[in-house]
Amino acid sequence: MTRSIWKSTDPKNNFPSLNEHINTEIAIIGGGITGVTTAYLLAKSGKKVVLLEAGTISGGTTGDSTGNLYAMVDKRLHHIQSKWDEETAANVARSRGEAVDLVEELVNKYQIDCSFKRVPWYLFSETDQKDETIEKEIAAAANYRLKVEELQELPVPVKVSKAIKVEGQAQFNPAAFVRGLAEKIDDGNCQIYENSEVYHIQKEEELVLSTITGTVTAKKVILATHTPKGIYGLQTALYPYREYAIAAKLNSGDFPDGIYWDTEADFHTSMRTYSKGGDNFVLVLGGHHKVGQEDDYSRFFRKLEQQARKYFDVSEISYEWSAQHYKPADGLPYIGESSDDNIYIATGFSTDGLTYGVLSAMILDDLLNGRKNEWSDLYKASRFTPVKSAKNFINENLNVAKQYIKDLPGKAEAGSFDEIAAGQGKVVEVDNEKWAVFKDDTGQVHCQSAVCTHMDCIVDWNDAEKSWDCPCHGSRFKATGEVIEGPAFSPLDKRSMNPKK
Repeated sequence: MTRSIWKSTDPKNNFPSLNEHINTEIAIIGGGITGVTTAYLLAKSGKKVVLLEAGTISGGTTGDSTGNLYAMVDKRLHHIQSKWDEETAANVARSRGEAVDLVEELVNKYQIDCSFKRVPWYLFSETDQKDETIEKEIAAAANYRLKVEELQELPVPVKVSKAIKVEGQAQFNPAAFVRGLAEKIDDGNCQIYENSEVYHIQKEEELVLSTITGTVTAKKVILATHTPKGIYGLQTALYPYREYAIAAKLNSGDFPDGIYWDTEADFHTSMRTYSKGGDNFVLVLGGHHKVGQEDDYSRFFRKLEQQARKYFDVSEISYEWSAQHYKPADGLPYIGESSDDNIYIATGFSTDGLTYGVLSAMILDDLLNGRKNEWSDLYKASRFTPVKSAKNFINENLNVAKQYIKDLPGKAEAGSFDEIAAGQGKVVEVDNEKWAVFKDDTGQVHCQSAVCTHMDCIVDWNDAEKSWDCPCHGSRFKATGEVIEGPAFSPLDKRSMNPKK
């Protein structure tokens, strides 16, 4: 099984599970950086809050992230400027910078042991074919009060044609930060429950959130779940992708602090360092693809290892993992009240989720306290931007439509259960129905419907992470059908094994 370096290093909080029926002012679903920071700010302001986490605090996407914090964005500030305008790009940089400042403030205030430090951010091209990207970012960053320096070489052993350096960005252990902050939340105003998965929201005069062993009735709900749970029109403007990471232990070599991004189109990567227990690691991240739309998921880990060994004296690959992100149609996240009254969302962070998660908390805290927020209109969840969204909207939704068409009744991945190796899964057609069939290491067969419980797309087997991934809207399920993440509320429907198969 894959796991991140962050999830391997920090103790759990051990908050209780929900085993009662309670009332509150605001309910938050999701215990990552967005949910916990929002809960902290709202409780500090005097609001009564209940936070429900399906697993453990920081055990989802936050614990699978890079640990990088920066004012820039993965699509580059010059891209935001060209799609929107110079003022919008400047506001994106300033708002994200303020979110990084808040993380530093909280770390210092509570002495959270999360390895927070300010570091420079680098963007570099390996060939002159990508120099134009660097030049555009230099011009853009210079306009947005960022300390910019142009370089011809970097303090790491990589080939460089042109580079940019921006001081004052940051790195930390994201899981340690979120767990540490959760312990500092005002428990007189906020109750936190782990292992309390919400499987239904009843939308009446008040909102009722149901778990297996309890309910929470709230006036307002925040979906801090990376993508909204359930069915929302906004999901046609959110596009799920996965990215991969490894932590390679080094035999020797000095890797200076910093966030290093390259601009190579075929396999864009980022790199950073982290020290743990006296060992030095280089983290290499990259490998970008639509969820559930690959034939060989493991190849991304192999490519990252190749990249690490190309430049560094690697002893072993100690950790490997992947994370999901959702690209917004017009390049900006959606933060604020959703199309459902009194349900608030924070989504569409792309690969910039740690900083945007904290920024979302700042915006939601102001909105729910009736205060004006400088950035709320910029990221408004209900905005309508057809011109800025058109190209991505058309291309991505054509892609979703193709996933439905290709999975009409017809040839499946396997003709019988016997074709499935131990530890693997395949889609098998049984009596004109597609089943997601997994054979565990003991040879026991686990059968469930291959139809995603979100919007009926056929799931795909992820060989690297032993999961069923939906290629339409990004829901992911364990090999045995339980929900891992995504908009789906319900697990895959169980099926009884056909003896003839």
